[in-house]
Amino acid sequence: MKIGMILDAPFPTDPRVTNEAKVLKNSGHEVFLFCLSFKNKFITNEIIEGINVVRFHCDWLTYKLSALAYTFPFYKWIMSKKIKKFINNYKIDVLHVHDIQIASSVYSANSKTQLDIVLDLHENRPEIMKYYKHVNSFLGKLLISPLKWKNAEEKYCKISNSVVVVTELAKKELIERIKIDKKKVIVFSNSVSKSFYSRIKFDQQILKKYSKYFVLLYLGNTSERRGLMTVLKSVPKIIKTVPNFKFVVVGSSSFDNELLKMSKTLNILKYIDFEGWKNESLFPSYIKASNLAISPLLPNLHHHTTYANKIFQYMSLGCPLLCSDVEAQKSLLNTHKSGLLFKAGDSEDLIKIFFKLYLNKDLRNKLSTNCIDAIKNHLNNDIISKNLVNYYNE
Repeated sequence: MKIGMILDAPFPTDPRVTNEAKVLKNSGHEVFLFCLSFKNKFITNEIIEGINVVRFHCDWLTYKLSALAYTFPFYKWIMSKKIKKFINNYKIDVLHVHDIQIASSVYSANSKTQLDIVLDLHENRPEIMKYYKHVNSFLGKLLISPLKWKNAEEKYCKISNSVVVVTELAKKELIERIKIDKKKVIVFSNSVSKSFYSRIKFDQQILKKYSKYFVLLYLGNTSERRGLMTVLKSVPKIIKTVPNFKFVVVGSSSFDNELLKMSKTLNILKYIDFEGWKNESLFPSYIKASNLAISPLLPNLHHHTTYANKIFQYMSLGCPLLCSDVEAQKSLLNTHKSGLLFKAGDSEDLIKIFFKLYLNKDLRNKLSTNCIDAIKNHLNNDIISKNLVNYYNE
């Protein structure tokens, strides 16, 4: 079967897209990935890890219009033409749409071909966009309506042949809200492929850089809702007992200036390394160099029903977790005993749980073993992909 995946972003960037495409390719299907390039000169067609990558040019203005996808039809008109060409040129059998943003474009492009459509919801976009900086700007409040996005999500979930979500909690929420058949909803978690944690060549400079520190690691987007302010507020008390403490942040966002300002106010800059975005190939080295890894998400409907990729990346290399108690993280840690929880947004509780781990090396070692066991036997991409693969095979 020729599966046409639709991604309105450059590739490779998203590990979820790569993981899904690889397991479907490995199960005998041909995967053709429609994606974008913002450069004038780019490789139109190439094969990456067995995935047939097909790039279409997209200027920045058009891409910015995607924020208005459910306010004005311009983005839909532009993208649907490209998707029609992709469908016809590669004789696609079924369409797999990555997230709601481009869903209207796909349905418009598919109006004549009438191919089956799988809608893959990477997150609860209507809910989480309420926290986006551009949505909360003056123009954003005038032009972007999360309610319209929510209505669009519900519409396309109902008319899609199937819907893919990130967690069982997300499936439960979607079924209760939209009243669709539970058999129609497939769970595919944001896990890791075996290649992420096997046959690794560690960066010795990173390992040496942090060899004398007790390292707490954060990977990924640093926006306000991710909860890093909670961590920063805990550092002044931690360093009184742990002078070799280092909080390493690998990632960035438009919120970074606020994080930097808070670090200066608290006089803790020497204990924080803001590393910025790094190539994913370096993630294992940062994890290997760390004693604990954190996901301090603040509570909201989206965070209660989704997993961050970073959690599985941490676990795959045996780094014990320190996580806020949003529902999805709470369920995962309680099931696999891979770390300890603190009250979301509560820096005092974070400090208490941090020291429980810091002072008990045997506990950290036990959690590390549990992390590796969970990924190896329950949570790696080969295992969690079975429902998605079975759907396409049937």
